[in-house]
Amino acid sequence: MKIKDLFESHSKTFSFEFFPPKTFTATIDLGINVGQLMRLNPSFISVTYGAGGSTQTSSFDLLDYLQNKMGVISMAHYTCVGASREKIDEDMNYLYERDIHNLMLLRGDPPKGQEQFVHNPNGFNYGSDLVAYVSQQQRFCIGAGAYPEGHVEAANLAQDLQHLKLKVDAGADFLVTQMFFDNDYYFDFVAKARRLGIDVRIIPGIIPITNYSQIQRFAQLSGAKIPEHIHEALKPYQDQPEKIYQIGIDLAIQQSEDLLRRGAPGIHFYTLNKSTATVDIFASLDKKLTV
Repeated sequence: MKIKDLFESHSKTFSFEFFPPKTFTATIDLGINVGQLMRLNPSFISVTYGAGGSTQTSSFDLLDYLQNKMGVISMAHYTCVGASREKIDEDMNYLYERDIHNLMLLRGDPPKGQEQFVHNPNGFNYGSDLVAYVSQQQRFCIGAGAYPEGHVEAANLAQDLQHLKLKVDAGADFLVTQMFFDNDYYFDFVAKARRLGIDVRIIPGIIPITNYSQIQRFAQLSGAKIPEHIHEALKPYQDQPEKIYQIGIDLAIQQSEDLLRRGAPGIHFYTLNKSTATVDIFASLDKKLTV
C-alpha cells in the first residue's frame, strides 16, 4: 500500500524510522527493537542509509525484510548525492520489484570525508531534482523533508519554504519534518506553507532525548534550537543517564500530546534504533489523541 492512500482513512499516522545496523550485535538489538515496536502497529516505517549512499545495500535488504517478511508498510530513504540517472533507474526498479512503493527522496549528505557538495553533472543537485525525476515514473508515493526552523544552508525560512514548494510542485505527496523541540515552530511553519499553496500533509518528526550531549550535537548539525527550559531541566542531570532518560521521555510525551491536541496529523518518531524510549512514549500518549 502507498502511504498517501493511508491518509484517506487515517487522519493521523504514527511511524518509526530505523537505520541499518553495522555490526552483528547491532543486528540482534535491532531485531529485538523492531519486534517491540511492531506491537504498536505503526502506520509505516522508514529506513535510512549513510552519507553518500553508504550502507545502501543493507538498507534495501532491511526494507525487503520489513515489507515482505513482516508485512509492514515500508518507506525507503533515497538520496541523489553523486547519483547517475542509470543508478537511480536501477535502484528504483529494484525497490519497485520488491513491492517497496514508498520513498523519502532527499539530496542527502556529502560522502564521508567530503565537506562540501560537488556539482552533479547529471542534474541531481537538489532534492527537488530527484523528486521531479522519480515522480515522472508514476510508480511511487513520494515523501520529502521539511525544516520547521529552516534548512541550515538556506538564507532564511522564506527561502527554504520556496525550495519546499519546488519539491511539492515536482511531485512530493507528503512531507516529514526534521526534529524540533518547540511546537510553535512547527505550527508557524505549517501556516506559512499553506499560505504558499503547499497543501500536502506535513507530519512532524520528533526525537526522544535520551542522551544530553548527543541531542546537543544533533541540534547543532540540524539547526534545531533547544529551548532554554529543556536545557535547565536536563543540565543538572547530564551525568545521570537514567534521570536524563526519564526527563527526556516526559518531555517527548508532553510535546507529542501538544502536537496532536493542536491538530498535527500524527507523529514520525526518529527511534535511533532504540525501542524502549519510543514504546514508553507511545504507550503513555492520551489515546483519545491518537485516533
